[in-house]
Amino acid sequence: MSPTSISRPTAPRRIVVVGGVAGGMSAAARARRLDESASIVVLEQSAHVSFANCGLPYHLSGEIEQRDALLLHTPASLRAALALDVRTGNRVTAIDREARTVTVATADGEDELAYDALLLAPGAVAVRPPIDGLDHPAVHSLRTVPDLDALAARVADLPADGPRRAVVVGAGFIGLEAVEALVARGLDVELVELADHVLPPLDAELAPFLADELRAHGVGLHLGISAREVAASDDGGAVVTLSDGTRLPAEVVVVNVGVRPASDLARDAGLELGARGAIRVDADQRTSDPHIWAVGDAVEVTHAVTGDSGPVPLAGPANRQGRRAADAMLGRRTTPQAPVLGTAIVRVLGLTAAVTGASQAALARAGIEHEVVRIHAAHHAGYFPGAQQVHVVASFAPDGRLLGAQAVGREGVDKRIDVLATALRAGMTADDLAELELAYAPPYGAAKDPVNMLGFVAQNVLDGTMPQWHATELDDVLATSLVLDVRSRTEFDRGHLVGALHVPHTELRGRLDEVRAAADGRPVAVHCASGVRSHIATRVLLQAGLDARNLSGGWISLTATRPDLPLEGAAS
Repeated sequence: MSPTSISRPTAPRRIVVVGGVAGGMSAAARARRLDESASIVVLEQSAHVSFANCGLPYHLSGEIEQRDALLLHTPASLRAALALDVRTGNRVTAIDREARTVTVATADGEDELAYDALLLAPGAVAVRPPIDGLDHPAVHSLRTVPDLDALAARVADLPADGPRRAVVVGAGFIGLEAVEALVARGLDVELVELADHVLPPLDAELAPFLADELRAHGVGLHLGISAREVAASDDGGAVVTLSDGTRLPAEVVVVNVGVRPASDLARDAGLELGARGAIRVDADQRTSDPHIWAVGDAVEVTHAVTGDSGPVPLAGPANRQGRRAADAMLGRRTTPQAPVLGTAIVRVLGLTAAVTGASQAALARAGIEHEVVRIHAAHHAGYFPGAQQVHVVASFAPDGRLLGAQAVGREGVDKRIDVLATALRAGMTADDLAELELAYAPPYGAAKDPVNMLGFVAQNVLDGTMPQWHATELDDVLATSLVLDVRSRTEFDRGHLVGALHVPHTELRGRLDEVRAAADGRPVAVHCASGVRSHIATRVLLQAGLDARNLSGGWISLTATRPDLPLEGAAS
């Protein structure tokens, strides 16, 4: 690490922080630890300056029993611990950059406060979708403590023996957490999402695992469909009308379709904003005004892989930005803002889904060449009881650099995504992943961890050892190639592709002439359940002089990507 500036400016005596929670309070606390003499005032428009907004759904579900556990600090506790002047119910309405003052609206009227250094941490505001009837009393969101209180009260008032129905609009991270909470409270839930799959940041091929889990818990899915209207019903509840004409009765409606930067104050002050409305800052969180810094959900960041600029509303970056801004305001050496990876995770009932880096869709939009690798590996040694499959999809550049990874599974997802996020930050390649030395004992992992396996498979793909085909290429493959199914007879009989030749991989070496005759000069598209046995078969065929490719991710990825494909056998 190196200093961003050789000189050390005189520490500002008056620091004003607009907004609390993650970014604002991190900055205020760090500033106090660095300078005991500074005047530090935190202005928060709500009644809660420091609360665990990521924990709100888990109090709604009852998993976090005590509401007060979410309230991390109060003005009194912050004054006692850090000598901070925290003022809740104070809304900053204007910034006078020339005079270096802010105008503050309070319950007692309007006030003016001077600053030497101003930090903006206004956060984000919920997007209000074009749905008629959002003022119906059944409609709620889930972003703040008052939101939680209102929604929890609505659920608590539902009769135990009456209808307990909910409609959740938006299947992003917060929407899925709301679904999980409402299911835990015993409600019948319908989930509406405009995109064609749940959790839109997740690649479409992994989303079916989440969809199956939701359906298994009785959640109705309405994908590729929007909500048009919320209207009163005759029984005192609501009816949500969808774009396809479906009418969903509900006692509770939760709308969470995304957020936008709360950058109006910065815009009105003439600070520079990015194309998506976020506050533009430098690597030390300084805005276009040398006396104003900004952090959190309202600021513009750069994506580490695609180079795209925009807001990334995540708590981790916000906390680090707050610390960095305090260092910069006080003339300290800083760790400049690194491009973000967008690492995120969510629990969906019995499954976990996580992402880091760029998705396949993001890479395609950015025009970045990449190769996709898929594995379906056990989260710990397969012979140890309780092994669960982790579905991992990762993208690599032609030179082997990791570009992004996503995973879904019941166990072990968080560990692998955190390792892969670290690998992304370090610029690691497939070779590096293959050589990572990770903790191993049968209850915790495998001698060849899923991360190592990802590296091994990527090495084989990138150096040409294992040519592969993808589930998205199925129609072309069926038209031009011989499909060779090397699964067992039992697996084949459960369902197989129309016209596929079945040769178990253990019999392949003795039946090469049969395969060659059936191919009749065509390429051979090989598959098994997960890609492991078909890798062995593909290597046998290639060394026998046939043009062969292995299906990436095998039957598991194929049926997730193409659930409607025609089959022969029992599954048909």
